[in-house]
Amino acid sequence: MNGEYDCCIVGSGAGAAPVALRLAQAGRRVLVLEKGPWWREDDFRKDELACCQRPTYVPDPALEPQVVEEERDDGGWGRRVTDQGGGFWNGNCVGGSSNFMSGFFHRLKPVDFHLRETFGPIAGANVADWPISYADLEPWYALVEREVGVSGRVVAHPHAEPRSTPDFPFPPTAEHPVSALIDAAAEGLGMHPFPTPRAILPHPLGKRAGCRYNGGFCGATGCSTGAKGSARAALLDRALATGHCEIRPHSRVTRLLSDARGRLYAAEYLDATGERHRLRARLFVVACQAIETARLLLLSRGPRFPHGLANGSGQVGRNLLFAGGGAGSAFLPYAAFETDLRSFGPFINRALQDWYVIDDPAVGPRRKGGTIDLIHAHHGVIGHALRQIRKGRGLVWGKALKRRLERRIRDGMLIKIEAFCDWLPVDDCRVTLDPRVKDHWGLPVARVRTGFHVRNLEVGWYLASQAGRLLKALGGRDVLVFASGAPPTNLQAGGCRFGTDPAVSVLDPWCRAHEVENLYVTDGSFMPTGGSVPYTWTIYANAFRVADHMLRTGAI
Repeated sequence: MNGEYDCCIVGSGAGAAPVALRLAQAGRRVLVLEKGPWWREDDFRKDELACCQRPTYVPDPALEPQVVEEERDDGGWGRRVTDQGGGFWNGNCVGGSSNFMSGFFHRLKPVDFHLRETFGPIAGANVADWPISYADLEPWYALVEREVGVSGRVVAHPHAEPRSTPDFPFPPTAEHPVSALIDAAAEGLGMHPFPTPRAILPHPLGKRAGCRYNGGFCGATGCSTGAKGSARAALLDRALATGHCEIRPHSRVTRLLSDARGRLYAAEYLDATGERHRLRARLFVVACQAIETARLLLLSRGPRFPHGLANGSGQVGRNLLFAGGGAGSAFLPYAAFETDLRSFGPFINRALQDWYVIDDPAVGPRRKGGTIDLIHAHHGVIGHALRQIRKGRGLVWGKALKRRLERRIRDGMLIKIEAFCDWLPVDDCRVTLDPRVKDHWGLPVARVRTGFHVRNLEVGWYLASQAGRLLKALGGRDVLVFASGAPPTNLQAGGCRFGTDPAVSVLDPWCRAHEVENLYVTDGSFMPTGGSVPYTWTIYANAFRVADHMLRTGAI
């Protein structure tokens, strides 16, 4: 397709693909610009070096660094340039980071949409209620279950959210034998475990194959069967099949161009050779993940926007969200259990939401809690070695390290705790343009300040401690629990929050920019608060909601 497009979408992940599919199915001419390559199932391998040790799926840090500001113990801010790695990049390819997710799909709860109304303001946090409710988004959660492919089994528990359908459209993926032991231990403590919903197909669907359970490497690696519900495998391939959608990989958008009225008319991008192009469209959708979305808007100055596109309020890049929470682990020696736990393919698939709201006088007033997922430790040998090499006093290497690895890999299994709670929005968690550091193409890089609220740690510790009780009751050894203020690089939201007041929000309730009538932002940037679950399902659902609104109202 050539000429002017009905819609140009910048980015190709979970926020972009639903819009591309819906508009293409309606016959609109859609162009998706993705700065990374276009990998397919045959390109993905369970390669620990590629996924976890080298920048295979993210930009070369020497070419595209970021500047990260972290709070020091003295209250000041340290600064580091990530030109050797360690930046906030996820999945630089068609389908984005959804190619590499673990696929834990939990919905937000009704309470997540009204935190300020329910619990009141929190000193030092910019908590704002959503301009929509859970009921507004629920039909699209249900739609994602079918369109993306979510497997699971609905089990009643104290904080289960309302559903318009009785169960998931696909049964749970195969479960590891330890799952039944977790159920028994949890129920003995009065807890309510349930199967973790996964964006992973247990059997083939259309052109996608079912899960092959090849070693438990789902997190951080791409899926070689198409079973994982990535934006590429689940949605973009279908958008292409309509004949109305074009995807251009290796297309690095450098800015969006606006006229004197403030209306967008073109996107400027560099191709793989560095040649500059400009294309026109009626409507533009930005979905680059929160940090790079904010960066692109700030780079896109125009006659009406001297401080960045849609940034008259000064809110672009503010109230960045990651995911708060706690973590931990326990070792289960095979010899200590009558059940044979030597199984390396199936998932544990167990979660707890007993403390989604914490009403415990021991920790203070009633407050928002979170979700606990129990998972395998990544099976990569390098990861095991890094954990063992510094365990105890001093370094361990050679034969002693080999024996430790042998015990850990052959004699038992390591279970991990991942506890998710709200990352409260604060003034010192935001994205700006760095005034000094530029990328390989001469553009200012994102400067990410990673301040956090102490409530993140308090709730994270509480959740991790509850999970630790469960692992001890299960018979786990070397039980470790902790919480950290360090932001996880793979969970980003906020930065362009939606709302009804243009003075304190960037987008309206339908994710259209208050100040730019033909600009929408559909990745996780719209979220004022993040809830206590991974973001991907909510991003998918909202993007479908926005796309259907565009078509219904004639915006495109």
